Amino acid sequence: MELFNPLISDTRKLLGSYSGKNWSYSPSACWRDIGSSELVLQRDAAFELGARGRGSANYVLFTSSPDLVPEDRVVLYGPDLKDIKNDCDFARIVLLRVGVIDGDDENVYRVLKDIEFAKYHVFPEGYMVRISPESFREQVRVSRDALKKGISFGTLGSSYIKEYKKDPNVLSAEVIFITDPAVDYKALQELAKKSTAAIGTLTHILEGLPTDCSVCSLKDICDEVEGMKELHFGVGSKEEKH
Repeated sequence: MELFNPLISDTRKLLGSYSGKNWSYSPSACWRDIGSSELVLQRDAAFELGARGRGSANYVLFTSSPDLVPEDRVVLYGPDLKDIKNDCDFARIVLLRVGVIDGDDENVYRVLKDIEFAKYHVFPEGYMVRISPESFREQVRVSRDALKKGISFGTLGSSYIKEYKKDPNVLSAEVIFITDPAVDYKALQELAKKSTAAIGTLTHILEGLPTDCSVCSLKDICDEVEGMKELHFGVGSKEEKH
């Protein structure tokens, strides 16, 4: 599972010049999960993260490398929730180290999608999430009551990690929250787009993609995402070469 390694490296490089705060994962430190989506009305909200007109990005990357995702942890770049006073930029990035996934390529794809969908199974109290896969954005409305109770990115991150690690294929997880206005959110969105496109190409590969690059609609993605061509031409018994 090395396909996403360059995107993980690019993400780390993009954030490398910023100072981050780290929390080790603790199952006992998770924020309260209410089991279903909570409606936080605007009149009850303290602020919105990634609100319209603000920078926002959301994506998940996989790897089998222990060097890239060595441990379970939560990382924050920018102010924590208690220090935010107004609507602000926001990104949430998840890096997951997975073990060997048995089965054929179709099974690998389905396992990865199941793991990715864990983000839709976390329902923090006072934290209403709206994800837009088409625009690679995540918007969150945080209630004033949750702030009074002590909600933080550290506890939220532990909640997400706990959900991801319910899948035995996930060996370690890193959840990165970003609220720093100086971060290049457009660049993060481009990485989100490449991540989504890479997952999408797996579907087409499994369905039998033409091997003539000149007529392939996914050529730009293969050119940009290292390892995609090798994966494409390694499927089945295709002998053609670029």
